Amino acid sequence: MSTLLGRQVVVSAGTPAHGTLERAVPDYEGGVPDAVRASAFVDGTGGEITVGTVASGTFFDHGRVHLVTTSSLTRLRSVYPAGDFDARRFRPNLVVDTGGAPAFVEDGWQDRRLRVGEALLRVLVPTPRCVVPTLGHDELMADPGIMHAIAREHRLQIWDLGRLTCLGVYLDVLEPGTVRLGDPIRQQDAS
Repeated sequence: MSTLLGRQVVVSAGTPAHGTLERAVPDYEGGVPDAVRASAFVDGTGGEITVGTVASGTFFDHGRVHLVTTSSLTRLRSVYPAGDFDARRFRPNLVVDTGGAPAFVEDGWQDRRLRVGEALLRVLVPTPRCVVPTLGHDELMADPGIMHAIAREHRLQIWDLGRLTCLGVYLDVLEPGTVRLGDPIRQQDAS
């Protein structure tokens, strides 16, 4: 892999103590924090790249589990009908059927504990999106308009990072357990 990529690459089953994440800088506002955008550099491909940290002990940005809702995907389809907002494009672990709930209802779930099947999860933060959903995935065609639509429709203040383009929420695992297709999701009070 190092030869193929032209730089030192290490494959690891464990997470590094201080991992970093390289990201392509998108051409729309809200794709990366402004402070991070200012520190971007041009890599060997000619693309602008930023470097940031990952959640401690993980290979993820901010949480171990990612959840999107059907009501948010439905809203985005309505503002960009030409786009294919197939949930797989966003690589979630969980897709929640929220029926007729308002779009982005999951934004209000921060710090809530959710029982999904046998697992207990805690909602951490709305999910800032990178450019990956714009790329082709299996039969899903590449479409930069996907992220442009989300950037126009849904940008949120995330900590001190600025207003970022978000879809879904990150969760942490409080109690591991089996989750099956169709399992109900229940809010559980903190004990």
